This record gives sequence, C-alpha cells and structure tokens, in this order.
Amino acid sequence: MMAIQELGSQVAGGGVGALLNGAGQKIRRALSIVLRTNSGRIGFGIILVYLVLALFGSLLAPHSPTAFTSEDLEIRLTGPSVDHLLGTDKFGRDVLSRVMAGARSIIWISVVGTALGIALGTTMGMTAGYLGGKTDQLIMRAIDILLAFPGLLLALLVINIGAQRISDPICINDICIRLWPSKESWLVILTIGIAFMPAVSRVIRSATLAVKPLEFVQSARLRGESAFYIIFREILPNITPVVAVEASIRVSFALLLTASLGFLGLGVQPPTPDWGLMVSEARANLASAPWAALAPALAMGSLVVGVNLLADGIRQSVRLPLSRGETQ
Repeated sequence: MMAIQELGSQVAGGGVGALLNGAGQKIRRALSIVLRTNSGRIGFGIILVYLVLALFGSLLAPHSPTAFTSEDLEIRLTGPSVDHLLGTDKFGRDVLSRVMAGARSIIWISVVGTALGIALGTTMGMTAGYLGGKTDQLIMRAIDILLAFPGLLLALLVINIGAQRISDPICINDICIRLWPSKESWLVILTIGIAFMPAVSRVIRSATLAVKPLEFVQSARLRGESAFYIIFREILPNITPVVAVEASIRVSFALLLTASLGFLGLGVQPPTPDWGLMVSEARANLASAPWAALAPALAMGSLVVGVNLLADGIRQSVRLPLSRGETQ
C-alpha cells in the first residue's frame, strides 16, 4: 500500500512538474517574441515600469496620494521642489505621488475592459464567420449598428444607462444593498468592452473565414464534431496571433478612452487618483500651475507610446521567422 501511495505521489508530482514546465516554456516563448525587436524591447521596458507602479505605486509614493491637511493647503500649487519633485495640486497633495498611485486604476480598467471587448468580439466574429448564412447576416447587421455610433458617444450612452440602473441601492424590507461599491470602474470596463466588440468582431470574422475552408476544419466537420468544438478547439488556436495583435492595439485605445471618461468625470471618482481626472482638476490653474496637468498627461502619453511600441514589436515578430533556439 505504501508503495502504491509513493507511486501515486510521484505521478502527481511529475504531472505538476510537466504542467509547470509547459507553462514556463510558453512564457519564455512569448517573451522571446516580444523581445526580438528593438521596438518590442523598448515598449516592454516602459510597460514594465508602469506595471510596477500599478502594483506598488501607493507604497513607493513619497507622500499620501489622497490625504491632505491644513498644512498641505498652505503649499497648494507650489512648483517642483526637493520635497515635491513634481509640485503640488490645488489641495497641496504631492503630484508625483498621485501620478504613481493613479497608474493602478487606469491600467487595470483598460486591461480588463480590453479583455472583455476581445472576448466578446472574438466570440461574435468566430460564430458569424463559421456559421455563415442568416446567423452571419444577423450578427453583422447588429455590429454595423454599433459601429455607426462614435466610440465616445457610445461610451457616454452606456455609462448613463448603466448609472441609472445601479446608482441606487436595492432595498428589500428596509434592508438596502449596494451591489457594486465601485460602480464607476465597472461601468467603464463594460463601456470599453461594448465599444471595442464591433471592430474586433469584424477582424476576427475575416480571420475565421480564411481558416474555415482549411482541411483540419473540414476534417472536424466530417467527424461530426459540434460547432462549439470546431470554433473553440480548431479555429481559435489558429487565429490566436490575430487575436493577440488586435488586443495589443486595443489596449492603447482603452487607455485613451479611460482617461477621456475620467477627464469628463465619468470614471474613477475623487479622491482616488486618476490621470484623466487629475488633468480635469488642474485645468483651472493651467496658467499658474501647469505641472499639475502636465505630469499625468505625460504619464499617459508615455504609457500609450510604450503600448504602441510593444504592439509594433509583436506584429514585426509574428512576420519574422523563428530562430533556431526559439523552435526548440
């Protein structure tokens, strides 16, 4: 019995080891693709800096990004100094600390919103491309209707409708429950997903139509496999590069859309630091204290540039032949 248990533990350990080894190989392969070009390396470095800020920005900040006292009000709108490298805002809060802490909200909202848009668009595009016929026509006509709305206008529409639905708590027998404590963040994520879904679905549909006539798809159909199996087990793995490139492109648009909504006061609400909201709050004192608006604007610009460089690097790497070491 002990021998059987030892054998089972060895098999289980070997399975876990093989799983970790496979995951490590995939991560190394992904990094090798990203770091093969100069633009990919520069973009990856910029994004890595902001990821560190998103994870540890509040801890690394030299001052509190939200709290302020009466003493802080006495140094409001002061220029860069030794104690405040990027100056202070209208409440005397350190601008550098708020920029560092504000990276978290804009990055996670943009990434999650992009993931939602990619998931919805990929599902709709593959379904329309593979099934064809009336299903294709119905889905694509709905997509055309959504594409008729400008992105920002569609975002405002979704946020206003969603805010009316969840702005008030649900009350049952004098017991009130608020479902989403941070509803603004989730509304922005939902807005990004809905805004990106139409364009992504058209790209994925085109990729699906290119893969659909190939032999492995026809073989799966002859075996009697279901449409769900063919779409997600045969077609999706073969259009993954298209999905990856589309996702890398959409992240930069998501960052700009999130900042725009924050500037309009429809994103993260104060006192939580948000780059778009910081620019909006500082515009009244732009002539006398430009650093309060320039710092978050430059942070946003550099992050978008980093994402675009990474996306260009991925596109260039996909077209380049793999080296001998990467094929192992």
